[in-house]
Amino acid sequence: MYAVIKSGGKQHRVEPGSTVRVEKLDAEVGSTLELGDVLMVSSDKGQITLGSPVVDKATVQATIVDQDRDRKIIVFKKKRKKQYRRTRGHRQSYTELRIDGIKVQES
Repeated sequence: MYAVIKSGGKQHRVEPGSTVRVEKLDAEVGSTLELGDVLMVSSDKGQITLGSPVVDKATVQATIVDQDRDRKIIVFKKKRKKQYRRTRGHRQSYTELRIDGIKVQES
């Protein structure tokens, strides 16, 4: 069983027991949360449920494993023959989630 969720403007394919890095969420490490933006769910039998835009009554339970910042990315700008150079660094914050389960309530 797997699901496709939307978090931070990106889509992630998740399965129970897997870990995924999403953009920073405002919650404590070790806390559990429910993600409600489920775009697609695939059952163990191979049955696929698509949402328009989200699947009704489908949630993904996750536990926050880590809150950290990614490695530094150097942003370098240059214009030839004009003596223009700018160097900046950027570190993106992220939240690492462990997927505990996928729930779909049948109606």
